[in-house]
Amino acid sequence: MRQLFLPMRIWDLPTRLFHWVLVALVLTSWISAKLNVMPLHVLSGLSIMTLLIFRLIWGIIGSDTARFTHFLKSPAAAIRHLLALTRREPDTEVGHNAAGGWMVLGLLGILSVQVGSGLCANDDVMTEGPLALIVGKDLSDWLTHIHHLNFVLIEIAVVLHVLAIVTYRVLKGHNLLLPMITGRKRLPGATAAPRMMHPMLGLAVFVLSAAVVVLFVRSVS
Repeated sequence: MRQLFLPMRIWDLPTRLFHWVLVALVLTSWISAKLNVMPLHVLSGLSIMTLLIFRLIWGIIGSDTARFTHFLKSPAAAIRHLLALTRREPDTEVGHNAAGGWMVLGLLGILSVQVGSGLCANDDVMTEGPLALIVGKDLSDWLTHIHHLNFVLIEIAVVLHVLAIVTYRVLKGHNLLLPMITGRKRLPGATAAPRMMHPMLGLAVFVLSAAVVVLFVRSVS
């Protein structure tokens, strides 16, 4: 008997907005650095900081599929998942798969390093992060070097992320991109729907995150 697949909402609006706005901001940071438009680069970095704070909180109190406890499986589970990468089978994952969960954590980690080092960085000309004077010139210069090196890791991670999306589509027939746009995915009819938090809670968390960043910048300026 053929299994019945039905559309189900698995990604809430705040999670999807976080994902796509973060993509736009990382691209903005890269372009502004290349063009040496540093005021925009600083603004983009502080915006990414806001999103990271939001995602940390949302990963604790948000919808089921956004919570770290939901998608962070053991490393062994991630390895087992990758070993079955060439096996063509229906996509029954509610949210991130075991390997994808670790990729999300890695991306958040290196973006946090980028923001943290950027707060202390300087360009030896006109622009410096809000913590550059506090940490001192020597440490600021070292963290500026880390800031540049870490962005190479971000570029590699972005390429790997895109390759993973293409690989799942080609080898397993799984469309990982569309659900992050629509929020919906076709899953077996017996699948339990994840609990979704109200978007207004997400808005409140974002406003709180933005307020934290604004107060931080004002306190060190």
